Amino acid sequence: MMRRPLATAALFVSLTSNAFAQDTQSFDRIERGRYLAVLGDCAGCHTASHGAPFAGGVALQTPFGTLVAPNITSDLETGIGNMTNEEFLAVLHEGRGHDGKRLYPAMPYPAYTKMTDDDVLAMRAYFATVAPVSNRVVSNQLPFPLNIRLAMAGWNGLNFTPGRYQPDPQKSAVWNRGAYIVEGPAHCGTCHTPKTLLGGDKNSAALTGATLQGWFAPDITNDQRKGIGGWSTDDLVEYLKTGANKWTLASGPMAEAVSHSTSRMNDEDILAIATYLKDSGQSGASARPEPVAAGNNAMRAGAAIYKDSCAACHKDSGEGDANLFPRLAGSALVQSDDPTTLVRVVLHGTRAVSTAGAPTAPAMPAFDWRLHDAQVAAVLTYIRNNWGNAAGPVPASAVASQRASLAKSP
Repeated sequence: MMRRPLATAALFVSLTSNAFAQDTQSFDRIERGRYLAVLGDCAGCHTASHGAPFAGGVALQTPFGTLVAPNITSDLETGIGNMTNEEFLAVLHEGRGHDGKRLYPAMPYPAYTKMTDDDVLAMRAYFATVAPVSNRVVSNQLPFPLNIRLAMAGWNGLNFTPGRYQPDPQKSAVWNRGAYIVEGPAHCGTCHTPKTLLGGDKNSAALTGATLQGWFAPDITNDQRKGIGGWSTDDLVEYLKTGANKWTLASGPMAEAVSHSTSRMNDEDILAIATYLKDSGQSGASARPEPVAAGNNAMRAGAAIYKDSCAACHKDSGEGDANLFPRLAGSALVQSDDPTTLVRVVLHGTRAVSTAGAPTAPAMPAFDWRLHDAQVAAVLTYIRNNWGNAAGPVPASAVASQRASLAKSP
Protein backbone atom coordinates (compact mmCIF):
# COMPACT_ATOMS: atom_id res chain seq x y z
CA MET A 1 0.00 0.00 0.00
CA MET A 2 2.94 2.34 0.59
CA ARG A 3 4.55 1.76 -2.79
CA ARG A 4 1.95 3.67 -4.81
CA PRO A 5 2.47 7.05 -3.06
CA LEU A 6 6.23 6.59 -3.28
CA ALA A 7 6.00 5.81 -6.98
CA THR A 8 3.78 8.88 -7.49
CA ALA A 9 6.23 11.05 -5.62
CA ALA A 10 9.12 9.68 -7.63
CA LEU A 11 7.26 10.38 -10.87
CA PHE A 12 6.53 13.94 -9.69
CA VAL A 13 10.19 14.53 -8.85
CA SER A 14 11.23 13.11 -12.23
CA LEU A 15 8.79 15.28 -14.18
CA THR A 16 9.73 18.36 -12.17
CA SER A 17 13.43 17.72 -12.74
CA ASN A 18 12.88 17.28 -16.48
CA ALA A 19 10.86 20.49 -16.67
CA PHE A 20 13.55 22.33 -14.75
CA ALA A 21 16.23 20.94 -17.06
CA GLN A 22 14.22 22.08 -20.10
CA ASP A 23 13.72 25.55 -18.59
CA THR A 24 17.43 25.76 -17.81
CA GLN A 25 18.29 24.68 -21.33
CA SER A 26 15.88 27.25 -22.74
CA PHE A 27 17.36 29.97 -20.53
CA ASP A 28 20.88 29.01 -21.58
CA ARG A 29 19.86 29.07 -25.23
CA ILE A 30 18.21 32.47 -24.88
CA GLU A 31 21.24 33.83 -23.07
CA ARG A 32 23.51 32.48 -25.81
CA GLY A 33 21.28 34.18 -28.36
CA ARG A 34 21.52 37.45 -26.44
CA TYR A 35 25.31 37.21 -26.48
CA LEU A 36 25.32 36.41 -30.20
CA ALA A 37 23.25 39.57 -30.74
CA VAL A 38 26.05 41.41 -28.93
CA LEU A 39 28.64 39.81 -31.23
CA GLY A 40 26.53 40.89 -34.19
CA ASP A 41 26.06 44.45 -32.87
CA CYS A 42 22.35 44.18 -33.64
CA ALA A 43 21.53 47.06 -31.30
CA GLY A 44 23.84 49.37 -33.26
CA CYS A 45 21.52 49.37 -36.27
CA HIS A 46 18.17 48.38 -34.81
CA THR A 47 17.98 50.62 -31.73
CA ALA A 48 17.39 54.30 -32.49
CA SER A 49 18.71 57.02 -30.23
CA HIS A 50 16.26 57.30 -27.31
CA GLY A 51 14.21 54.53 -28.91
CA ALA A 52 13.07 51.20 -27.49
CA PRO A 53 15.57 48.34 -27.81
CA PHE A 54 15.53 46.77 -31.28
CA ALA A 55 12.45 48.74 -32.39
CA GLY A 56 14.24 49.98 -35.52
CA GLY A 57 14.22 53.40 -37.10
CA VAL A 58 17.97 53.99 -37.53
CA ALA A 59 18.64 55.61 -40.92
CA LEU A 60 21.55 54.00 -42.76
CA GLN A 61 23.12 56.23 -45.39
CA THR A 62 24.46 54.16 -48.28
CA PRO A 63 26.05 55.31 -51.56
CA PHE A 64 22.76 54.34 -53.23
CA GLY A 65 20.34 56.09 -50.88
CA THR A 66 18.78 55.68 -47.45
CA LEU A 67 17.70 52.44 -45.83
CA VAL A 68 16.06 52.34 -42.41
CA ALA A 69 16.72 49.45 -40.03
CA PRO A 70 13.48 47.56 -39.31
CA ASN A 71 11.77 46.69 -36.05
CA ILE A 72 13.07 43.31 -34.82
CA THR A 73 11.19 43.15 -31.53
CA SER A 74 8.67 40.36 -30.95
CA ASP A 75 5.73 42.54 -32.03
CA LEU A 76 3.46 40.42 -34.23
CA GLU A 77 2.46 43.15 -36.69
CA THR A 78 5.42 45.51 -37.01
CA GLY A 79 8.27 43.33 -35.71
CA ILE A 80 9.36 39.74 -36.24
CA GLY A 81 7.08 38.07 -33.71
CA ASN A 82 5.32 35.98 -36.36
CA MET A 83 8.52 34.99 -38.18
CA THR A 84 9.17 31.25 -38.26
CA ASN A 85 12.54 29.70 -37.53
CA GLU A 86 12.88 28.85 -41.23
CA GLU A 87 12.21 32.45 -42.21
CA PHE A 88 14.73 33.73 -39.66
CA LEU A 89 17.35 31.35 -41.03
CA ALA A 90 16.57 32.58 -44.55
CA VAL A 91 17.02 36.21 -43.47
CA LEU A 92 20.50 35.67 -42.04
CA HIS A 93 21.73 32.97 -44.39
CA GLU A 94 20.15 33.98 -47.70
CA GLY A 95 19.04 37.61 -47.41
CA ARG A 96 15.37 36.71 -47.89
CA GLY A 97 12.59 38.06 -45.66
CA HIS A 98 8.83 37.44 -45.41
CA ASP A 99 7.39 35.83 -48.54
CA GLY A 100 10.90 35.55 -49.99
CA LYS A 101 11.34 39.35 -50.12
CA ARG A 102 14.94 40.10 -51.03
CA LEU A 103 16.93 42.16 -48.57
CA TYR A 104 19.63 44.72 -49.21
CA PRO A 105 23.16 43.97 -47.92
CA ALA A 106 23.01 46.85 -45.44
CA MET A 107 21.60 43.89 -43.52
CA PRO A 108 24.91 42.01 -43.59
CA TYR A 109 23.67 38.58 -44.64
CA PRO A 110 26.82 38.11 -46.79
CA ALA A 111 28.61 37.77 -43.44
CA TYR A 112 25.83 36.19 -41.37
CA THR A 113 25.59 33.37 -43.88
CA LYS A 114 28.74 31.98 -42.23
CA MET A 115 26.99 31.50 -38.89
CA THR A 116 25.87 28.03 -37.85
CA ASP A 117 22.17 27.17 -37.90
CA ASP A 118 22.28 26.61 -34.16
CA ASP A 119 23.72 30.07 -33.49
CA VAL A 120 21.12 31.72 -35.73
CA LEU A 121 18.28 29.87 -34.02
CA ALA A 122 19.67 30.81 -30.60
CA MET A 123 19.41 34.44 -31.70
CA ARG A 124 15.84 33.75 -32.81
CA ALA A 125 15.07 32.37 -29.35
CA TYR A 126 16.45 35.52 -27.77
CA PHE A 127 14.57 37.95 -30.01
CA ALA A 128 11.36 36.09 -29.19
CA THR A 129 11.85 37.31 -25.61
CA VAL A 130 12.45 40.97 -26.53
CA ALA A 131 9.50 43.10 -25.42
CA PRO A 132 7.17 43.81 -28.36
CA VAL A 133 7.09 47.41 -29.58
CA SER A 134 4.63 48.61 -32.19
CA ASN A 135 6.75 50.65 -34.58
CA ARG A 136 6.10 50.25 -38.28
CA VAL A 137 9.20 51.10 -40.27
CA VAL A 138 9.43 51.72 -44.01
CA SER A 139 12.89 50.27 -44.57
CA ASN A 140 13.32 50.77 -48.31
CA GLN A 141 13.72 54.47 -49.09
CA LEU A 142 15.97 54.04 -52.11
CA PRO A 143 15.20 55.97 -55.30
CA PHE A 144 13.81 54.26 -58.40
CA PRO A 145 14.95 51.87 -59.85
CA LEU A 146 17.14 50.83 -56.87
CA ASN A 147 14.02 50.38 -54.75
CA ILE A 148 13.04 47.36 -56.86
CA ARG A 149 14.11 44.47 -54.68
CA LEU A 150 14.12 41.97 -57.53
CA ALA A 151 17.37 43.57 -58.68
CA MET A 152 19.03 41.96 -55.67
CA ALA A 153 18.79 38.60 -57.43
CA GLY A 154 21.39 39.82 -59.91
CA TRP A 155 23.44 41.47 -57.18
CA ASN A 156 23.53 38.24 -55.21
CA GLY A 157 24.66 36.33 -58.26
CA LEU A 158 27.66 38.64 -58.59
CA ASN A 159 28.51 39.38 -54.97
CA PHE A 160 27.05 36.80 -52.59
CA THR A 161 28.36 33.33 -51.79
CA PRO A 162 26.14 31.54 -49.26
CA GLY A 163 27.66 28.96 -46.94
CA ARG A 164 28.79 28.33 -43.37
CA TYR A 165 32.23 29.07 -41.98
CA GLN A 166 34.67 26.21 -42.52
CA PRO A 167 37.40 25.96 -39.85
CA ASP A 168 41.02 25.95 -40.96
CA PRO A 169 42.58 22.73 -39.58
CA GLN A 170 46.04 24.30 -39.83
CA LYS A 171 45.09 26.99 -37.31
CA SER A 172 44.36 26.92 -33.59
CA ALA A 173 40.92 26.76 -32.02
CA VAL A 174 41.39 30.35 -30.80
CA TRP A 175 42.27 31.56 -34.32
CA ASN A 176 39.27 29.76 -35.80
CA ARG A 177 36.96 31.23 -33.18
CA GLY A 178 38.28 34.69 -34.06
CA ALA A 179 37.84 34.05 -37.78
CA TYR A 180 34.27 32.87 -37.21
CA ILE A 181 33.40 36.02 -35.25
CA VAL A 182 35.15 38.49 -37.59
CA GLU A 183 33.86 36.94 -40.80
CA GLY A 184 30.44 35.98 -39.43
CA PRO A 185 28.45 37.66 -36.65
CA ALA A 186 30.73 40.68 -36.13
CA HIS A 187 30.68 41.31 -39.94
CA CYS A 188 33.84 43.45 -39.73
CA GLY A 189 34.28 43.41 -43.50
CA THR A 190 30.93 45.16 -43.99
CA CYS A 191 32.62 48.38 -42.88
CA HIS A 192 36.34 47.70 -43.27
CA THR A 193 36.46 46.07 -46.72
CA PRO A 194 36.42 48.37 -49.78
CA LYS A 195 33.45 48.06 -52.10
CA THR A 196 32.95 47.68 -55.83
CA LEU A 197 30.82 50.11 -57.85
CA LEU A 198 27.87 47.79 -57.17
CA GLY A 199 28.50 47.78 -53.43
CA GLY A 200 29.96 44.29 -53.19
CA ASP A 201 33.05 43.47 -51.13
CA LYS A 202 36.44 43.60 -52.84
CA ASN A 203 37.53 40.36 -51.22
CA SER A 204 41.02 40.61 -52.69
CA ALA A 205 41.50 43.67 -50.46
CA ALA A 206 39.61 42.37 -47.43
CA LEU A 207 39.75 44.59 -44.31
CA THR A 208 41.99 47.21 -45.95
CA GLY A 209 39.57 50.05 -45.18
CA ALA A 210 36.51 51.65 -46.73
CA THR A 211 34.51 54.88 -46.67
CA LEU A 212 30.98 54.84 -45.30
CA GLN A 213 28.54 57.41 -43.96
CA GLY A 214 31.15 60.18 -44.08
CA TRP A 215 33.85 58.23 -42.20
CA PHE A 216 36.79 56.10 -43.28
CA ALA A 217 36.76 52.70 -41.57
CA PRO A 218 40.51 52.10 -41.35
CA ASP A 219 42.72 49.30 -42.57
CA ILE A 220 42.70 46.52 -39.94
CA THR A 221 45.16 44.23 -41.68
CA ASN A 222 48.72 43.80 -40.48
CA ASP A 223 50.06 46.48 -42.80
CA GLN A 224 52.84 48.14 -40.80
CA ARG A 225 52.18 51.67 -42.03
CA LYS A 226 48.44 51.89 -42.69
CA GLY A 227 47.05 48.99 -40.66
CA ILE A 228 47.48 47.42 -37.23
CA GLY A 229 50.89 45.91 -37.97
CA GLY A 230 52.49 48.16 -35.38
CA TRP A 231 49.97 47.15 -32.71
CA SER A 232 50.60 44.26 -30.37
CA THR A 233 47.90 41.72 -29.62
CA ASP A 234 47.52 43.39 -26.22
CA ASP A 235 47.03 46.79 -27.92
CA LEU A 236 44.24 45.34 -30.02
CA VAL A 237 42.59 43.61 -27.06
CA GLU A 238 42.71 46.85 -25.07
CA TYR A 239 41.17 48.83 -27.92
CA LEU A 240 38.30 46.39 -28.46
CA LYS A 241 37.62 46.13 -24.73
CA THR A 242 37.87 49.80 -23.78
CA GLY A 243 37.84 51.81 -27.02
CA ALA A 244 41.26 53.26 -26.25
CA ASN A 245 44.93 52.32 -26.33
CA LYS A 246 48.28 54.04 -26.71
CA TRP A 247 47.64 54.59 -30.42
CA THR A 248 44.11 55.86 -30.78
CA LEU A 249 40.58 56.30 -29.42
CA ALA A 250 37.37 54.93 -30.90
CA SER A 251 34.93 57.54 -32.17
CA GLY A 252 32.23 57.82 -34.81
CA PRO A 253 30.76 54.50 -35.98
CA MET A 254 33.51 52.56 -34.21
CA ALA A 255 32.53 54.17 -30.92
CA GLU A 256 29.07 52.69 -31.42
CA ALA A 257 30.54 49.28 -32.24
CA VAL A 258 32.68 49.36 -29.09
CA SER A 259 29.80 50.58 -26.93
CA HIS A 260 27.19 48.11 -28.19
CA SER A 261 29.41 45.18 -29.07
CA THR A 262 33.14 44.70 -28.47
CA SER A 263 33.23 46.11 -24.93
CA ARG A 264 30.46 43.65 -24.01
CA MET A 265 32.22 40.59 -25.41
CA ASN A 266 33.89 38.11 -23.12
CA ASP A 267 37.67 38.23 -22.81
CA GLU A 268 38.13 34.92 -24.64
CA ASP A 269 36.33 36.18 -27.74
CA ILE A 270 38.18 39.50 -27.75
CA LEU A 271 41.48 37.61 -27.62
CA ALA A 272 40.26 35.33 -30.41
CA ILE A 273 39.44 38.32 -32.63
CA ALA A 274 42.83 39.87 -31.93
CA THR A 275 44.58 36.56 -32.62
CA TYR A 276 42.86 36.24 -35.98
CA LEU A 277 43.42 39.85 -37.06
CA LYS A 278 47.10 39.62 -36.22
CA ASP A 279 47.37 36.52 -38.41
CA SER A 280 44.74 36.91 -41.13
CA GLY A 281 46.88 36.73 -44.24
CA GLN A 282 47.59 40.40 -44.92
CA SER A 283 51.01 41.52 -43.68
CA GLY A 284 54.07 43.54 -44.56
CA ALA A 285 54.12 47.23 -45.35
CA SER A 286 52.46 49.11 -48.16
CA ALA A 287 54.65 51.18 -50.42
CA ARG A 288 55.71 54.33 -48.60
CA PRO A 289 55.06 57.42 -50.71
CA GLU A 290 57.57 60.23 -50.90
CA PRO A 291 56.62 62.61 -48.06
CA VAL A 292 55.64 66.15 -48.91
CA ALA A 293 58.74 68.32 -48.55
CA ALA A 294 59.02 70.40 -45.38
CA GLY A 295 59.56 73.53 -47.47
CA ASN A 296 56.27 73.09 -49.29
CA ASN A 297 53.88 76.04 -48.80
CA ALA A 298 51.17 73.82 -47.32
CA MET A 299 53.67 72.24 -44.92
CA ARG A 300 54.88 75.64 -43.70
CA ALA A 301 51.35 76.92 -43.22
CA GLY A 302 50.30 73.63 -41.63
CA ALA A 303 53.17 73.75 -39.14
CA ALA A 304 52.02 77.17 -37.90
CA ILE A 305 48.38 76.08 -37.64
CA TYR A 306 49.38 72.90 -35.81
CA LYS A 307 51.45 74.86 -33.28
CA ASP A 308 48.58 77.24 -32.65
CA SER A 309 45.61 74.82 -32.62
CA CYS A 310 46.80 71.24 -32.10
CA ALA A 311 50.07 71.01 -30.19
CA ALA A 312 48.56 71.73 -26.77
CA CYS A 313 46.86 68.32 -26.85
CA HIS A 314 48.78 66.29 -29.40
CA LYS A 315 52.20 67.76 -28.42
CA ASP A 316 54.90 69.18 -30.64
CA SER A 317 56.20 65.64 -31.05
CA GLY A 318 52.82 64.34 -32.28
CA GLU A 319 52.91 61.71 -29.52
CA GLY A 320 49.62 62.76 -27.93
CA ASP A 321 48.66 61.38 -24.52
CA ALA A 322 47.71 57.70 -24.20
CA ASN A 323 43.96 57.12 -23.66
CA LEU A 324 43.32 60.87 -23.85
CA PHE A 325 44.64 62.48 -27.04
CA PRO A 326 45.40 60.19 -29.99
CA ARG A 327 48.95 59.74 -31.17
CA LEU A 328 49.56 61.30 -34.60
CA ALA A 329 53.20 60.29 -35.10
CA GLY A 330 53.24 56.88 -36.75
CA SER A 331 49.44 56.68 -36.76
CA ALA A 332 48.02 54.30 -39.35
CA LEU A 333 44.80 56.29 -39.68
CA VAL A 334 46.74 59.52 -40.22
CA GLN A 335 48.70 57.86 -43.05
CA SER A 336 45.69 56.24 -44.72
CA ASP A 337 45.21 56.93 -48.41
CA ASP A 338 41.74 58.25 -47.63
CA PRO A 339 41.74 61.32 -45.32
CA THR A 340 37.94 61.39 -44.92
CA THR A 341 37.95 60.77 -41.16
CA LEU A 342 40.73 63.30 -40.55
CA VAL A 343 38.87 66.02 -42.44
CA ARG A 344 35.66 65.21 -40.63
CA VAL A 345 37.08 65.37 -37.11
CA VAL A 346 38.88 68.65 -37.79
CA LEU A 347 35.72 70.23 -39.21
CA HIS A 348 33.07 68.79 -36.87
CA GLY A 349 35.06 67.42 -33.97
CA THR A 350 34.22 64.12 -32.32
CA ARG A 351 33.93 62.44 -28.95
CA ALA A 352 35.56 59.18 -27.97
CA VAL A 353 33.51 56.31 -26.61
CA SER A 354 33.07 55.93 -22.86
CA THR A 355 33.46 52.43 -21.44
CA ALA A 356 34.05 50.97 -18.00
CA GLY A 357 37.73 50.55 -18.87
CA ALA A 358 38.12 54.05 -20.34
CA PRO A 359 35.31 56.25 -18.99
CA THR A 360 36.76 59.70 -19.75
CA ALA A 361 35.41 60.04 -23.34
CA PRO A 362 37.64 62.99 -24.32
CA ALA A 363 36.38 65.27 -27.09
CA MET A 364 37.99 66.82 -30.14
CA PRO A 365 36.57 70.33 -30.73
CA ALA A 366 35.24 71.45 -34.11
CA PHE A 367 37.36 73.86 -36.13
CA ASP A 368 34.99 74.49 -39.05
CA TRP A 369 34.17 77.95 -37.67
CA ARG A 370 37.81 78.88 -37.33
CA LEU A 371 39.73 77.31 -40.21
CA HIS A 372 38.90 77.72 -43.89
CA ASP A 373 39.32 74.90 -46.40
CA ALA A 374 42.91 75.66 -47.37
CA GLN A 375 43.96 75.87 -43.72
CA VAL A 376 42.37 72.52 -42.86
CA ALA A 377 44.06 71.01 -45.91
CA ALA A 378 47.41 72.50 -44.89
CA VAL A 379 47.38 71.30 -41.28
CA LEU A 380 46.34 67.80 -42.33
CA THR A 381 49.03 67.69 -45.01
CA TYR A 382 51.54 68.69 -42.33
CA ILE A 383 50.32 66.04 -39.86
CA ARG A 384 50.37 63.34 -42.56
CA ASN A 385 53.98 64.15 -43.49
CA ASN A 386 55.71 64.98 -40.22
CA TRP A 387 57.40 62.87 -37.49
CA GLY A 388 58.23 60.16 -40.03
CA ASN A 389 54.71 59.98 -41.45
CA ALA A 390 54.24 59.87 -45.21
CA ALA A 391 50.96 60.32 -47.07
CA GLY A 392 49.52 62.28 -49.94
CA PRO A 393 48.68 65.96 -49.53
CA VAL A 394 45.07 66.84 -48.71
CA PRO A 395 43.57 69.14 -51.35
CA ALA A 396 41.42 72.08 -50.27
CA SER A 397 38.75 70.89 -52.70
CA ALA A 398 38.34 67.67 -50.68
CA VAL A 399 37.80 69.70 -47.53
CA ALA A 400 35.27 71.93 -49.29
CA SER A 401 33.37 68.92 -50.58
CA GLN A 402 33.19 67.31 -47.15
CA ARG A 403 32.23 70.57 -45.48
CA ALA A 404 29.29 70.88 -47.87
CA SER A 405 28.29 67.24 -47.29
CA LEU A 406 28.41 67.63 -43.51
CA ALA A 407 26.28 70.77 -43.73
CA LYS A 408 23.52 68.72 -45.36
CA SER A 409 23.67 65.83 -42.89
CA PRO A 410 21.11 65.73 -40.07
